[in-house]
Amino acid sequence: MEKTHRVATAIVFGAVLTLLAPILALQLDYLRYHWRLAPSDTHGDKAMVVSAHGLASEIGRDVLAAGGNAFDAAVAVNFALAVVYQQAGNIGGGGFIVYRLADGTNGALDFREKAPLAARRDMYLDADGNVIKNASLRGHLAVGVPGTVAGMVVAHEKFGSMVWADLLTPAIKLARDGFVLSHKGARMFNRYQSDFSELNIHTPNVLKARGWQAGDTARFPMLAETLTRIAKNGRNGFYKGPTAQMIVAEMGSGGGLITQADLDAYRPVWRAPIRFSYRGHEVISMPPPSSGGVALAQLLKGAEPYQVGRMGHNSAAHIHMMVELERRAYADRASYLGDPDFVDVPVDRLVSNAYVKARMASIDPWQKTDSTEIREGHVDRIESVETTHVSIVDPAGNAVAMTTTLNGNFGSKVVVRGAGFFLNNEMDDFAIKLDYANQFGLLGNSQNAVAPGKRMLSSMTPTIVTKDGDLRLVVGTPGGATIITSVFQTIMNVVDFGMSAQQSVNARKAHSQWQPDMVMLERGTLSVPTQIGLMRRGHRLYAWPRFKYELGRVEAVLIGVDGGREGAADYTRGEDDRASGF
Repeated sequence: MEKTHRVATAIVFGAVLTLLAPILALQLDYLRYHWRLAPSDTHGDKAMVVSAHGLASEIGRDVLAAGGNAFDAAVAVNFALAVVYQQAGNIGGGGFIVYRLADGTNGALDFREKAPLAARRDMYLDADGNVIKNASLRGHLAVGVPGTVAGMVVAHEKFGSMVWADLLTPAIKLARDGFVLSHKGARMFNRYQSDFSELNIHTPNVLKARGWQAGDTARFPMLAETLTRIAKNGRNGFYKGPTAQMIVAEMGSGGGLITQADLDAYRPVWRAPIRFSYRGHEVISMPPPSSGGVALAQLLKGAEPYQVGRMGHNSAAHIHMMVELERRAYADRASYLGDPDFVDVPVDRLVSNAYVKARMASIDPWQKTDSTEIREGHVDRIESVETTHVSIVDPAGNAVAMTTTLNGNFGSKVVVRGAGFFLNNEMDDFAIKLDYANQFGLLGNSQNAVAPGKRMLSSMTPTIVTKDGDLRLVVGTPGGATIITSVFQTIMNVVDFGMSAQQSVNARKAHSQWQPDMVMLERGTLSVPTQIGLMRRGHRLYAWPRFKYELGRVEAVLIGVDGGREGAADYTRGEDDRASGF
């Protein structure tokens, strides 16, 4: 009898532990994060550069120390990242810049990739109208016309103060002489060795028979030669001559569409930024073809009626409020946004106070809204992503927020033979079929359909915040669909919760995007009471592992009341990310 009782007790105890294990693990993560000693901000009285790699940040700092301005530093950092951070730093991709000059003048530069002239709307569908697996993600057909080099050239022509070639010299030296590979750098190269082998007809020098090891000296002589041509000839060093010929030959060898006509036709576009106010701050962000500025305006305007600071950071009420706002903003993204050079994008209406108020009026503080009431649709998946962001403030007070990308890690995984750089897979950012989700689980319609020469919709959200006419915050992040929500939370962390730069960056993040219909959470975000509070409101919770290394890695510069620069690199998630100032 006693033995039977012990067995029954053990069974019950085991069942209870099984039920409680996920909750206990979640609480342990929460306590581990909140007990951990947070790193301090990097301070500089005069200037600050924050990027995804310490070597690139140091190069930007040295440019500023030598008398260059924020745009000079942005050029130098971008080309350095193309060497030391090849999964996202690039010359074969594209991006956006939001800037603010010391006198208050602001603007935006769009050097987003474009669809090749031979692209067609249904190019990724088979004869039955079904999506061809991976055609928009892997290999030559996934590549959009690169814009990064053209973007750097026009930014330097308009605002640069140093000699163009001098800004590329550090990157050329890194590629030619080599640099010590970090643990993350080795891990990333090793993760995609099979893809590099499968998707390249030649043998790129990122392939290594025995794999890469932390501490290896990585040298890229062909990339050094490509950068040297760009240093000598500017735009023509990439879009014409030997490099252009190599790109066209690479496309031809693998069934890609980019021709010399595509390279000749590519031009960046200067655009007026999205500007709006939030609790006495002016926010300046990226307009379409980025969805970032429009969505950020909807989110912050939607949050303004709430007493966010009294909710408690990452409380159930706080996360529920953010999620409900986000689900509506992302539904609008899918319905209305695209390349404004091709389709009518109702920006003014979407960011108007009246529209946002009406759009958010159905939010119930105690109950999740059913997604079908927001807009019909269904998505099951979100995959990987790689983008990189740079925040810069120079001694004069000029600020640059620059986000660049190849889309997925190492883009299409295709390396241009003889030129040594990766090409993007940005074509997947189009809506390749009505309401078919891209790799980030984002939906779209005809507004973002493939068309020759069209720019694909993006989530990149380089942003600058001012208060009373003074620079306050420069911020941005990688992370695909999570870019917008990470910038949203970082701004609230500073404005509503009074966090320092590093605190706002380190704070655990939550994300929702309407579809998939769930709340994606970083480990360490939730206490047990918060988890229960969200579940009682009807939310489905998912601890998303991608947050750890690939998403939510904010790079920020916060300007203190004394004018000092507080740099915050997200090295709790990114490992190599660093701030460097003086």
